[in-house]
Amino acid sequence: MNASQFNVEEIRNQFPILQRSVNGKKLVYLDNGATAQKPQLVIDSITKYYSYENANIHRGVHLMSQEATNAYENARTTIQSYIHAAESCEVIFTKGTTDSINLVAFSLGETLQKGDEILISYMEHHSNIVPWQLLCERKGLVLKVIPIRENGELDLEAVDNLLSEKTKLLSITHVSNTLGTINPVEDLIKKAHAAGAKVLIDGAQSIQHFPIDVQALDCDFFAFSGHKVFGPTGVGILYGKKQILENLPPYQGGGDMIAKVSFAKTTYNELPHKFEAGTPHISGGIALGKAFEFMQQLNLEQVIEYEHSLLMYTEEVLSSFNGLRIIGTASDKASVVSFVVDNIHPFDIGTLLDKQGIAVRTGHHCTQPLMDFYQIPGTIRASFALYNTKAEIDLFAEALARAIQMLK
Repeated sequence: MNASQFNVEEIRNQFPILQRSVNGKKLVYLDNGATAQKPQLVIDSITKYYSYENANIHRGVHLMSQEATNAYENARTTIQSYIHAAESCEVIFTKGTTDSINLVAFSLGETLQKGDEILISYMEHHSNIVPWQLLCERKGLVLKVIPIRENGELDLEAVDNLLSEKTKLLSITHVSNTLGTINPVEDLIKKAHAAGAKVLIDGAQSIQHFPIDVQALDCDFFAFSGHKVFGPTGVGILYGKKQILENLPPYQGGGDMIAKVSFAKTTYNELPHKFEAGTPHISGGIALGKAFEFMQQLNLEQVIEYEHSLLMYTEEVLSSFNGLRIIGTASDKASVVSFVVDNIHPFDIGTLLDKQGIAVRTGHHCTQPLMDFYQIPGTIRASFALYNTKAEIDLFAEALARAIQMLK
């Protein structure tokens, strides 16, 4: 299979928002790293739930509660199958990647001792930095950081020196949301395990682009957000190995995460409910299952090749712009292009692109340490999904040329 066999128009027809206009121009949506658009079957599932199935789950004997429970748990099973988790109880519904990482930071953090070390990298999103800083302050731990090279790749030689018997967790992004760098997580997981450390993979920018097999990776935790993989906002997943989750204390207390409550003692529910306190985002969970049903219908090899062709085409087109510098030139990249233009602030370019119907992201992308490394205030970021086209990239390039000309 190759990119030419990928029927992008058939895909685009499933996403109603792509037909709208912005500022009198047809929308060109290139901000998929921030959030992806939703196919019709995901939108319909939310409408169906609130129109015909709205009821609380796991605790009702009436028919609608049972229907909602079945739909919610079927979504969990669908996601389990997609990421190749061994059991559905290893799939924890959360609010998103940030919530998933905070869950691990709290629950695993309760098992750590003063002087233990957490290892992250220089390219992490703030949601994979700040929770560990808070944990280190609370428990007297040490946070260490893997440096990066100028091209946006990890300094892998430094990893061996940073890992030690004190390292209890490596928490690292699979794909950089700013640079597009695909990190060699398989090798990093092996190195961390050899040192006795557990591993959390931030999959917020990888789950939508290529297949994920958590058992083959052998990661201990894998976190991602629903809204970046064509599902709704406010829902996400934490995968964790069953044995590890069973040995961790719960993150929050409340309904559904308990087996028995008395004023003397409370015993906790079995997995996955132990980590799912309170009424969940039911419609979101069901819709996330539908997003993965959409993903299951795709030929992922074609998707990977097609998105890579968009990346290569964009970088080729941008190479013709004088004074434009791409930030992040790793040899292995996902479909993200960040760049700066000499003497022009990214915000100004982004504003003028929006006037021409082009949606990109500008700023530090929640990676301020990365901006400090490159000594820039931010970048313009174009991030692609399977429904984008080379024709849209041409429109983007034309709009960018006009914006630069206006701002000189």
